[in-house]
Parts: sequence; structure tokens; C-alpha cells
Amino acid sequence: MSDATGLSGQRRTRADIEQIVSGYEESGLNRTEFCQRQGMTLGTLKRYLQRQRDRADRGNAEGALVAVEVANPRYTSGVSSGGLTVVLSGQRKIEVGAGFDAHTLQRLIALLEKM
Repeated sequence: MSDATGLSGQRRTRADIEQIVSGYEESGLNRTEFCQRQGMTLGTLKRYLQRQRDRADRGNAEGALVAVEVANPRYTSGVSSGGLTVVLSGQRKIEVGAGFDAHTLQRLIALLEKM
């Protein structure tokens, strides 16, 4: 059985790989020790770590979400603002009007960050 597969013989999903990488990073072990404990080859872990770095690099290069702070949420340049528009790549937009539900927006942002 290849170590790129789980115990059931199926290929690991992106979520599985993310969990393995996260487990490695949190373990405090070196790569060899972690691999021995997980029953995987060092090459597999290196490949998973590289995939995660590549995804992160692509995300940063493709306009990943950036934290912003609104200096004065009620007024912008002395003009009353009725809402907020965030323009994303590919001409995608997120628009919220005055009186929007902040909790719903937080849930949307959290969901988008997982993508």
C-alpha cells in the first residue's frame, strides 16, 4: 500500500493532507520523527508541505483576503456612507448595505477564507 493513501486504500483528500501538515507543524517533532510515528515516508510529508506552501503562495499572489480597519465606520471623507463594497479579483464584489448583519458577514468571510 502506498503511503499517499489512507488505511482504506483511498487517496487522501485535501482536508486529510491539511490535517497531516497541521499535525506536523503542531507536533514539535522533526520530519523524520513525525513520519515514523505516522507511518509515512519522508518524501510524502515533504510533498504535502510543498503543496501547502504552493497553495499559500498562489493565494497571496491571487489577491488573498487582507485584514483592513475602517477608521470611521459612519463617514468616509466627510460623506455619510450607506454601505460597504469590497471588490475582488475577477470583478467579483461583496456588498453590504447600511444596517447589515455583522455576524452574517463574519460567517461569510470565515467561509471564504477556507476556500
